[in-house]
Amino acid sequence: MTMRQISLFLFLLITTTLCSQEKKGYSIDLKINGLRDSTIYLAYHLGDKQYLKDTIILDNEGRAEISGEEPLPQGIYMIVLPGRKYFEILISSDQVFRVSCSYPDYFSTLKFEGSAENSAFMDYQKEWVKLQAKAASLNERYQKNRNNSDSLKILADARIKHEEEMKQFLRDVSDRNKGSMLGMLVKSIIPPEIPKFDIPAGTKNPDSVRYFMTYLYNKNHYFDNIDFSDERILRTPILHSRLNSFFTNVVIQLADSVNKEIDRVISLASSNYKVFQYVCVYLFNHFRESEIMGHDAVVVKLADEIYLSGKADWTTQEWRDNLKKEVDRIRPNLIGVKAHDLVMNTFNNVYVSLYDIKKDFTILLFWEPDCGHCREAVPKLRDYYEKYRDKGVEVFAVCTQPDRDKWEKYIQENRLTWINGWDPSRITRYDYYYNINSTPIIYILDRDKKIIAKKLPVESVESFINDYRKFNR
Repeated sequence: MTMRQISLFLFLLITTTLCSQEKKGYSIDLKINGLRDSTIYLAYHLGDKQYLKDTIILDNEGRAEISGEEPLPQGIYMIVLPGRKYFEILISSDQVFRVSCSYPDYFSTLKFEGSAENSAFMDYQKEWVKLQAKAASLNERYQKNRNNSDSLKILADARIKHEEEMKQFLRDVSDRNKGSMLGMLVKSIIPPEIPKFDIPAGTKNPDSVRYFMTYLYNKNHYFDNIDFSDERILRTPILHSRLNSFFTNVVIQLADSVNKEIDRVISLASSNYKVFQYVCVYLFNHFRESEIMGHDAVVVKLADEIYLSGKADWTTQEWRDNLKKEVDRIRPNLIGVKAHDLVMNTFNNVYVSLYDIKKDFTILLFWEPDCGHCREAVPKLRDYYEKYRDKGVEVFAVCTQPDRDKWEKYIQENRLTWINGWDPSRITRYDYYYNINSTPIIYILDRDKKIIAKKLPVESVESFINDYRKFNR
């Protein structure tokens, strides 16, 4: 090899190396007309939250370079302008491009160079804004014409037609951009196409049957357009929104129904570790914070099968130990579990067993005389008890504080004639078996002492028992 050939080889080698290094990181040239010497920010979505990635100072011409040596994780990012205004950009595999716009009319003036995908994303957003505006206008007109049957029919048909136009637009964008990040994002927001079910003639309650079939189809196909193996979706608001909508509005909020769908969704997410982690964390937090009765059974399931089984390796041992203590206090008092027996001395100095009560319903009340909420709830429950005590209802009330004089005085002054249990040393461990960390707390047990309701407000006791009688005859 001659010296000239060697020099040419080295030049090509260096050039290739430099090019590969340039491609490794990201470089976004930004120009915002109308802003100069200003501070703006690069932020990104992660689930339903947004996080700051970088602080950018525009020069006196409104220019700046947003760059880094390592590629950005792919997803939807935001350029945050003064006044908390922002526009979104896609960060995909090609992370070297130019962005320009004018302030304050940044949205309509936004342009990209060197990023066909972002240009397509911008076109998509502008058209989608128009379609949403038309949908809002049709909905407003529909609401205003509710008393005009002719107009209502025309507007209802127009809304249906426009909804189909919007879905077709999404399908077209998804198909045109198949394989790209934009295609994946747009496809993920397309709702399932629910068929029209033909109900055989003579079917009893055909509308109810059709509704149930529609519900099942929507539930079973809700995530058809979500690619759980693509972790780019984590840096968008889409997956969180779909999960939240599904587990809040689609699935019947019974623990058994929820748990079945959790198994399915976790299975879908198991092909990608980061997506699996996000889905598990979302589900645990969502149901841990839920105030719907019975959802603590979902928390126990997730704790047992994910967090305490070794699958959640992103948690610490200390956190898992604390979680185990928490679920061990929930496990004995789940809906459907037979309540733990309590044998206590009473106000009449006679020991009584919870299991000895032979009534259709036992209301188990944990209270204390100095609790402000108890002072409101106990008299209301007493009035209910006096009305229904001869109709299959008993109350077993447990005082959770050790001052006997206060306990006896309150019972006498408020004429509490139900079973007043007394266990100041907590020998029965009622605080553990019924997870008592505040008062008042109400459980409702059936004749077999199975827990059928827990932590009900006293105002809901009567309606709950009446409904339970009605649906369990």
